[in-house]
Amino acid sequence: MKRILLIKITSLGDMVHTLPLVSDLRRAYPGAAIDWVADASCADIPSWTVGVDRVIAPPLRQFKKNGKQWKDLRGILRAVRELRREKYDVVVDVHGVYKSAIVARLARAPRRFGYAAEFLGEAKAVFAYTDIFGPHGDATCRHKMRLVVANALGYEIEPPEVCDLRVPAPATPLNTDGVPRAMLFHATSAEIKKWPQASWIQVGQALAARGYRVQLPWGSAREHEESQALAAAIPDAEVLPRMSITECAQRVDAAALVVGMDTGFVHLADALGKPTVMLFTATSCAHFGVQRPGQSVSIGDNGAPPSVDAVMAAIGQVTQSPAAATPPSVQAAGQASSGRVSA
Repeated sequence: MKRILLIKITSLGDMVHTLPLVSDLRRAYPGAAIDWVADASCADIPSWTVGVDRVIAPPLRQFKKNGKQWKDLRGILRAVRELRREKYDVVVDVHGVYKSAIVARLARAPRRFGYAAEFLGEAKAVFAYTDIFGPHGDATCRHKMRLVVANALGYEIEPPEVCDLRVPAPATPLNTDGVPRAMLFHATSAEIKKWPQASWIQVGQALAARGYRVQLPWGSAREHEESQALAAAIPDAEVLPRMSITECAQRVDAAALVVGMDTGFVHLADALGKPTVMLFTATSCAHFGVQRPGQSVSIGDNGAPPSVDAVMAAIGQVTQSPAAATPPSVQAAGQASSGRVSA
């Protein structure tokens, strides 16, 4: 095997889910070149991944968002030319929608692997594949990718999930005052995924009492308002400026603790080895959650949001501090409002 094309187009969290597969491929084929096709909006993580030789990044989202402008179309055409510049031994599409299938079909390769129609995001995308991945059973999204590709290409996977990532260093060192930062990723892509503001405030107050400085990132005007409201109730909390993916990743890499919803940057925190607590309210914890003993834990589930007490206990697990360290004032506030989100 001399050259492999990996296709995972979007989004940020899915980029992180794909990292263990890259490590598997690099271990199985140490002499092969591995190229990764990802949308330009998500290409940062593939470009930081150890073992990826080339990232091909068409601006697909930008083309759609900007009203299909000519400059974006030129970017897509450049990416197609770059794609077809090389011959691949195999194409591995672990995305499974029309856009990824089209990329697979355009690639110069004798074998193109993809999921069976019933497992695809868009069933008719199956037209692009010469070979179909075998069954994957009931597995996490990360292990599913590892399993089907290993079975298809004929190598064995090793149990640990390895995420070999190198985030570029910031121009100016962060958090040099010696105060540990706790980043709270309270924002989500949909209202149904949110955790109550009052619960975030209780967690933020408890962390501030433990000596953390709470940092609140945001990505939209509404999220900025929500961050400001949280900061007003959490001592010494900091609303971060608007950041690029790289700038936010650098903040995550410098943090002492990351707590947040099932979102891309919280998955990134786990991949970077940060103490991480991931909250689930409307997605599957078993399928998307992170669990690394002593480092990361996922709590809650689809239709069963976690309580404040459960979040604080999880923070204790990943920071090696007892859950009982929650300040009495916060405990009392939690008891007054039941301290729990109703499942």
